[in-house]
Amino acid sequence: MRIHQHLLLLFFIITIPFTESQNCQRSCPYSSLPHVPYPFGFSDSCPIRLNCTNGTVLIDRYRVLNITSDTILVSLPAKCNRSISEMAPLFGRNYSPTWRNALLLDKCTTPRKDCTVPPPLFDRQFGQLQGCGQPSCFAKDNAQGGDSGFMGYANVSGSGCEHLYSSMAVIDPANNSSASVSLEFQVLQLGWWVKGGCDWCAFNATCTAVVSPVDGAGGLRCRCDAGFVGDGFKDGSRCQRVSSNCNPTKYLSGRCGASRKIGVLIGGIIAGAALVIVIVLLWYLMRRRTKYLKSRQSIKHLLSETACSCSVPIYSYKEVERATFGFSEKHTLGTGAYGTVYAGKLNNDEWVAIKKIRYRDRDGIEQVMNEIKIISSVSHPNLVRLLGFCLERDEQILIYEFMPNGTLSQHLQRERGSGLPWTIRLSIATETAQAIAYLHSSVDPPIYHRDIKSSNILLDRNFNSKVADFGLSRLGMTETSHISTAPQGTPGYLDPEYHQNFYLSDKSDVYSFGVVLVEILTARKVVDFTRPPNYVNLAALAIDKIGRGCVEDIIDPVLEPHRDAWTLSSVHKVAELAFRCLAFHRDMRPSMTEVAAELEQIKFSGWAPLEENIVESPVPSCTSSVDINIGSESPEVSIVASMTRQKTASELKREEFVVSSTDRDARKSCSPVSVEAPWFSEQSSPSSNSLLDNVIR
Repeated sequence: MRIHQHLLLLFFIITIPFTESQNCQRSCPYSSLPHVPYPFGFSDSCPIRLNCTNGTVLIDRYRVLNITSDTILVSLPAKCNRSISEMAPLFGRNYSPTWRNALLLDKCTTPRKDCTVPPPLFDRQFGQLQGCGQPSCFAKDNAQGGDSGFMGYANVSGSGCEHLYSSMAVIDPANNSSASVSLEFQVLQLGWWVKGGCDWCAFNATCTAVVSPVDGAGGLRCRCDAGFVGDGFKDGSRCQRVSSNCNPTKYLSGRCGASRKIGVLIGGIIAGAALVIVIVLLWYLMRRRTKYLKSRQSIKHLLSETACSCSVPIYSYKEVERATFGFSEKHTLGTGAYGTVYAGKLNNDEWVAIKKIRYRDRDGIEQVMNEIKIISSVSHPNLVRLLGFCLERDEQILIYEFMPNGTLSQHLQRERGSGLPWTIRLSIATETAQAIAYLHSSVDPPIYHRDIKSSNILLDRNFNSKVADFGLSRLGMTETSHISTAPQGTPGYLDPEYHQNFYLSDKSDVYSFGVVLVEILTARKVVDFTRPPNYVNLAALAIDKIGRGCVEDIIDPVLEPHRDAWTLSSVHKVAELAFRCLAFHRDMRPSMTEVAAELEQIKFSGWAPLEENIVESPVPSCTSSVDINIGSESPEVSIVASMTRQKTASELKREEFVVSSTDRDARKSCSPVSVEAPWFSEQSSPSSNSLLDNVIR
């Protein structure tokens, strides 16, 4: 940066006009404007007086950024509670703000609607104003340039606002060397003039008359004609013709008669600087390319270490960033201890869920690679699909299919909707059990999920179950039936035997699923410290109540178990199945294959006529002792089915619920995405509602 400043200083020093007035001091050493053009200067003899303070060019207290043939650009940094009166010195006798500015004002008696700044652009440019309030934009519609383009102090002070945050200026290519109109933030544009007549202007210069907006007096500006260079004033550098032997820089610097050696030296310096710039640019591009290739190679190496031959697409960080609109907060589905989940669009118009994991150590990388390996190696309609991932810039990002109906936990805890009907809950339980049974029995080696819970059970548009979050999953050992590993998972779902002796097996997932069944029946929290000490854990409450025959004491009232005989019977059968899944000793628990089959039987028992579908037996009293053999086979289920029927009663009720829910959502919003909260593990899933719906609207 210091070298750059020295080169810039050298450039301006060698371009000092050779005819400058002897009485007007126009040098401000070590500033970004070491030499200002006439009629500007730093002494009283200069027509437009500026200040040079500690190497900074100032108008009053405002830093001058640039001076052109008709404008002055000053810095107006963002600031809260700045009084509008602080702007008064900028309405001087030789300069005044133009209507090419838009002021950001606050404390307005009536909000102004003169102009609109897109919120993302405002947040990016004025992020430091958060907490200051939302300013109003003050501008003039159909503003005209030239003499009528000056803003008066009365316009600003009479706006009905008290505070000035900052400003934006539209820079016209006619006023500077830019190729197109640009919008500069925290910059204020002033138009300038000098009092007098056109005799101020040099030969071959055009005189432009200006009416002072301060006192209405006449003023002027001088500009050299095409083919000439200089400031256009007789007392300045005047106007000199451009020829093949003298470029504009030499004319302005007064060195057109310099020797050939100086020209060769300057040309060599310019050529050398250009060469250095090209070399630095090539080095930067090569370094960036090398870093990208190393990142890709590192990803492939990690995949090979995990023995993963997956074909999951690898996305670049830029692609993911673009899909989430720069990881915009407005597209955030939820934030938790492990990271943030965003809604985004990649290659098409389909929404995806993008999980940006907060930076973790080597163990965190291994968990991500483990999840990629496992999800990409299995295929089941009730397992969430991994659509891609990104491991660039020390980021760990996973991309999943989008689940518009959130998680099972959200519905059971009434964070979404007013509660699921029993037929939907039973279908979700059946599909989830089938997915876990597939991992245990149809994959070689088997996969133990280790984090089965209601917040890891996602629901698609039709309320079909999708098991997610395989970060803690492990492959089973075929020669043995378990893995020894330190307990990991979520409190309330952990297998007590696994927690006690680190003995992980397929029955650990069975226990966790038993807790999920109890959640489905009761819609209660898994861990709740408002319950009595011995019932803080939902599993302990369920084992006690179901074991004593008091199932109906804990059933979710929304289910209305006494509504019909099939509902009452199926609720009790699921409760009994959950009781057996929660057995302390793993050998007493059924396998997930048995659990899935039994739930399938309970679900399809709805085909039978109600009077034939219930085993005639009295409901046990809560005061009696119930003898439940938790090691026995599943109870006999009476199935009287007509196989010619196309759909079960539960399926018809499910379709009715899905249709009614879809209609209800359609009435609420036309949003293509309706997600209220994240759906990964509890650690990475807050309970707060997402703002995504509001953004889409």
